[in-house]
Amino acid sequence: PEDDLTIREIYDEIKLPQRATRHSAGYDIFAPIFFCLKPGASITIPTGIRVELKKDRFLMCVPRSGLGFKFRLQLDNTTGVIDADYFEANNEGHIFAKLTNDGKENKIISIKQGDAFMQGIILRYDVVEDDAADGVRHGGLGSTTRR
Repeated sequence: PEDDLTIREIYDEIKLPQRATRHSAGYDIFAPIFFCLKPGASITIPTGIRVELKKDRFLMCVPRSGLGFKFRLQLDNTTGVIDADYFEANNEGHIFAKLTNDGKENKIISIKQGDAFMQGIILRYDVVEDDAADGVRHGGLGSTTRR
């Protein structure tokens, strides 16, 4: 279908995450499309990005500092945590970001296709000695929520 061609064209132009300087902690994640956010508005961005991590690592996602400072751009879950097993999720490990313009100054945020809007920081974690986690991820976002 024609829609598939448009999506493929967008994905083919996605810039891979990269650090801006040699001492940057975060890898900039770039917008696959142009978007604007009025104050109070939200949008879910499919980044087109996956990350394969060592088993004792996770990717922490946060808004770019300048966008948070100037516009109060927020991730709706405050800090995104991409676990190492998310890479194998049923949604192919594709990272999504839900963003909200939480500004109080009536500023519209405009992000051009290819602009960095979020950053991912790879962090190591430890587990306690008597950790008994034995679950296996089957789904994507929110799939490990216990009921």
